[in-house]
Amino acid sequence: MNHLFLHCRSGFEKECAAEITEMAGVVGIYGYSKVKDNSAYVLFITHEEDGAMRLHKELRFRQFIFTRQWFVTQAAVTDLPVTDRVTPLLAMAEAYPAAHELVVETVDTNDGKELSGLSKKFTAPFSQALRRKKILIEKSQWNLHLVFISGTEAYLGISLINNSSAWPMGIPRLRLPKDAPSRSTLKLEEAWHHFIPAVEWDQRLACSMRAVDLGSAPGGWTWQLVQRGMFVEAVDNGPMDQKLMDTGQVQHRLTDGFLFEPKKNVDWLVCDIVDKPARVSALIIKWFSKGFCREAVFNLKLPMKQRYLEVKKCEQRILGELESLGFTATVQFKQLYHDREEVTGHLRVY
Repeated sequence: MNHLFLHCRSGFEKECAAEITEMAGVVGIYGYSKVKDNSAYVLFITHEEDGAMRLHKELRFRQFIFTRQWFVTQAAVTDLPVTDRVTPLLAMAEAYPAAHELVVETVDTNDGKELSGLSKKFTAPFSQALRRKKILIEKSQWNLHLVFISGTEAYLGISLINNSSAWPMGIPRLRLPKDAPSRSTLKLEEAWHHFIPAVEWDQRLACSMRAVDLGSAPGGWTWQLVQRGMFVEAVDNGPMDQKLMDTGQVQHRLTDGFLFEPKKNVDWLVCDIVDKPARVSALIIKWFSKGFCREAVFNLKLPMKQRYLEVKKCEQRILGELESLGFTATVQFKQLYHDREEVTGHLRVY
């Protein structure tokens, strides 16, 4: 098996391809990408027969920035008969290890959404056929993925459960709270799900912690902090949601987020300021170098070109400057589902 199927955001296929090419090269496995603009997926084909499987085992999914979900596969199954898609796909599935669960997906495009009806109808009969063949078993470290590209073309493959996204297509199913002041609140919630293990939430996102939200108005990210019981300094020249202010947990600082400095150190910094990535990176470095906070989630708004290179450059700068000051730091970036032309970063010092 020498194909990797990688889900990504539509319009970011080149970034996804650049990322997997670089990461594969680091571990000495080489290949090439098949990229179609705005398709929301990339195929990476290795030059060695089992190269895709080796990559899936040797690379860590959490290191990916632009890849939402991935699995090992073969070439696409084409010319699927519309009267019996089960038989050819079942024959292909027998070549894979037995799997714990069937995950039927589409690509995240308008064309993909039109296939969601077919995917839902196909799940039950295909799962039943897989169980009869004992291809689906309870105790397996693998999931079986099926992605319909069209009604007659699909990719079938496998992923290690502990080295892939927990969500189909890598898209978490989060609901917009009715009283949240903006949709941006889902960005911070998704960031916490991605960067912080659930078992650590009560410790690292604890009630009564103190936080600063730079670029806070109207309060989407502040809302998440308040829901965790934190006390927040919301920094923005724009107006904040009145319901948030009425909680008594928020102090509104009418000033520029780049100029603000807390009088006392805080537990958390969150930052969704719209500015150049280099300037936001410098701001984050300042906060940690001065000991203003211990942990941060922040967004980098990406340029139109060389977006992957820009993120890597910011990552190297943040780590390099903090390490030169004697800090032990970890930083991760991810283009979350609720991001747009941006990536979300998480930084922690020890």
